[in-house]
Amino acid sequence: MSSSGGIQIPGRLPLLLTHEGVLLPGATMRISVDTARNMQLVKSRLLKGTSLKSTIIGVIPNTKDPDHDSEEVPTLHSIGTAGLAVQVVGSNWPKPHYTLLITGLCRFRVAQLLKERPFPLAEVVQLDQLDQLTNSPDGELGELGERFYQAAVQLVGMLDMSVPVVAKLRRMLDSLPRETLPDVLASMIRTTNKEKLQVLDAVSLEERFKKTLPLLSRQIEGLKLLQKTRKPKPDDDKKVLSVRKGGVFPIRQFSLDEEAEDDDGDDITLLERKVKGASMPEPALRVCVKELKRLKKMPQSMPEYALTRNYLELMVELPWSKSTTDCLDIRAARVLLDNDHYAMEKLKRRVLEYLAVRQLKSSLKGPILCFVGPPGVGKTSVGRSIARTLGREFHRIALGGVCDQSDIRGHRRTYVGSMPGRIINGLKSVASTIRSSCWTRWTSWARACRETLPPPCWRFLTRMQTRGGMYQRDEKHQKHLERFARGAPVLDPEQNHSFTDHYLNVAFDLSQVLFIATANTTATIPPALLDRMEVLQVPGYTQEEKVEIAHRHLIPHQLEQHGLTPQQLQIPPHTTHDIISRYTREAGVRSLERKIGAICRAVAVKVAEGHKMSKQESSNHQQDQPGADEKEAGAEEAQRESADLSAPPEMPILIDPIALKDILGPPLFEMEVSERLTLPGVAIGLAWTPLGGEIMFVEASRMEGDGQLTLTGQLGDVMKESAHLAISWLRSNAKLYQLTNMSGQPDPMEGTDIHLHFPAGAVLKDGPSAGVTIVTCLASLLSGRLVRSDVAMTGEITLRGLVLPVGGIKDKVLAAHRAGLKRVIIPKRNEKDLEEIPAHIRAELDFVAAGSVDQVLNAAFGGGFPAAATTSPLTHPHLASKL
Repeated sequence: MSSSGGIQIPGRLPLLLTHEGVLLPGATMRISVDTARNMQLVKSRLLKGTSLKSTIIGVIPNTKDPDHDSEEVPTLHSIGTAGLAVQVVGSNWPKPHYTLLITGLCRFRVAQLLKERPFPLAEVVQLDQLDQLTNSPDGELGELGERFYQAAVQLVGMLDMSVPVVAKLRRMLDSLPRETLPDVLASMIRTTNKEKLQVLDAVSLEERFKKTLPLLSRQIEGLKLLQKTRKPKPDDDKKVLSVRKGGVFPIRQFSLDEEAEDDDGDDITLLERKVKGASMPEPALRVCVKELKRLKKMPQSMPEYALTRNYLELMVELPWSKSTTDCLDIRAARVLLDNDHYAMEKLKRRVLEYLAVRQLKSSLKGPILCFVGPPGVGKTSVGRSIARTLGREFHRIALGGVCDQSDIRGHRRTYVGSMPGRIINGLKSVASTIRSSCWTRWTSWARACRETLPPPCWRFLTRMQTRGGMYQRDEKHQKHLERFARGAPVLDPEQNHSFTDHYLNVAFDLSQVLFIATANTTATIPPALLDRMEVLQVPGYTQEEKVEIAHRHLIPHQLEQHGLTPQQLQIPPHTTHDIISRYTREAGVRSLERKIGAICRAVAVKVAEGHKMSKQESSNHQQDQPGADEKEAGAEEAQRESADLSAPPEMPILIDPIALKDILGPPLFEMEVSERLTLPGVAIGLAWTPLGGEIMFVEASRMEGDGQLTLTGQLGDVMKESAHLAISWLRSNAKLYQLTNMSGQPDPMEGTDIHLHFPAGAVLKDGPSAGVTIVTCLASLLSGRLVRSDVAMTGEITLRGLVLPVGGIKDKVLAAHRAGLKRVIIPKRNEKDLEEIPAHIRAELDFVAAGSVDQVLNAAFGGGFPAAATTSPLTHPHLASKL
């Protein structure tokens, strides 16, 4: 690199402008390139060049390259460093740029800037004459060189020779010419860019020694001061120091055998200690030990280093062999569940059964429960209550919109940006929550001990805190995962003991985790997944149950949320009943809670205005003066009368039907059942939806035509087939029931078209349970008789006139009860489902269990639907054996 060595730089050099650092001769530096001119230099000179000369460029410090090529080049620093581009790495993230690894060769002075585009090109003059010290070794320059060398030897002697980079630096001091030491050491010790710029500008070797020697002495004094301030230890023979980019600074001593406070300084050692204390199973421990060995051999600059370290940190944070102790007090659990939720007896009974079995058998595998029911009935809140009852942590995973199993089971570590799945992340987050709560309790206890224990004991407690002794406490978790049923790949009690996340790639035991899945319907759950879960139906609430829930839970919660008290707002039960029946129509209570919230907001406005007005009245009363004339007194009286209209309301504010209409507006739902059954050809059916049960009107009309059946209302294939079944049964029994077409012919379809319509055409409808409703509607149309306006029905029909059972009976009956109907026709084989309906609702409704279509017709029409013959169409003559 010296001129005496025969290396000469070209007379013209392309210039790389940088303001991030200073490159000194003999040093190596990484420079990021992302501006227009610098990018063009890399592309045109370094990437396309084929000779060694093309890799030599000039680095100009303290000069910022303009972001755009159209801007002029700023004033250049007069002194630069000729460098050899050793490596060029390109990347497009986060924006296109290059990273250059450049080794400094020598100084130069910019004589003339030849051109600015596409990159700066200048005529330069080489400045370094590094043979000055060799020509005069005994003069003042030689004395400066010797002093500098002795200071460098002293600095290196304070470092630990067992560190490879320190040993290499010591060898360099003896092998490098002394005239090159100022640049080399100035680039290694802790200095600012301004100080390095002064060293670069020192063209004279004597001036260079004088600029660098104080920097070296300052570093030595800093290390001496550090050694004095450190606490002496008996085995503190070596000072472990590190030479890094940006300077020399101390690193705490570490030891694998002694558990001292300074151990935390070495991250890898701390990580190794955590791995040993995590109580992992043998397969997981082997994997972690193997990854630790790889991590120790990696330089920190490798991308693999961060990935491996993140993996190990996740492994030590997981609760491999630790779990909470379940609270198995059945009486306390029953009280807690009753206080949190009204009704839902089936769910509560199942939870108490689980607790009872856990008392008898502690090794019971965690069941997988699936709560299926309409929205807003409390499925998720029941999961939280179960977690509180058992004393476990609750973690909820919402799977809405998840279509990739990697979101649940994690990504393999071979992918860029890989991460564990939601289940493992949930375990980690809940474990962190418990550790923080345990840490709070530990800190409070340790602070209390500080006032009663002697100082040595207190120092021991403090050391235990900093070492993270909480990892050994049996306070870590098992948890609940409340999940949507769609796409869940890990729901099998027989396989959860060896659940494998793709990111961990080792088995993790989930057998003690209680999984709670929630869904609105089981129709979209894969059969294999549904077979592994215990499905518990959560039906909708009755009106009486909603009133009770509102006054027990919803109203107090909304009062608290809006800053009101029961002394300010009261909602009587009859008002709550009006909200339920006229402003909401749902199986759950979410809309009911929103309506109560709207009432609380309206009352909050009145209360706030009342406080403000009372303050204004008191201030006006203080400003009143006697002796006002009659005109002013009359004006004040009129003002008082107008103010009385907006005076603060008397407390508590009672919500009556008038106030309810003022706040919520006109009723959203009216009982229109009787109005819609004023003509023949209309019947009421019962339908089940994921939102609960609903009543459904079926309308039919006929006109002259060629015997076609038209179906409208967005019907599915099964419902269309039910309509054709109904037509076929009516045509086959037309003579029996005296059904004719418009001209009186015995075939109802001859010369007649029938249009069957299901209102709410924007809603897709399907299923076989509308069969009896369609038959009744068509029988009313063809016979000209009205169906009773207080009757609803459900059931599947066959071609022979039998009525088959259907599902969702409880939700359908509750829908009929909400609509004010009095009679419900159900299939005879569904009588067993009536036991799930509350007794007071069964007492208010008249249930007709029909086994055939003629029984349905007799119950649906006032006075029955008699046939022409006395014998039922489904009765058969008695056959006697002749054998």
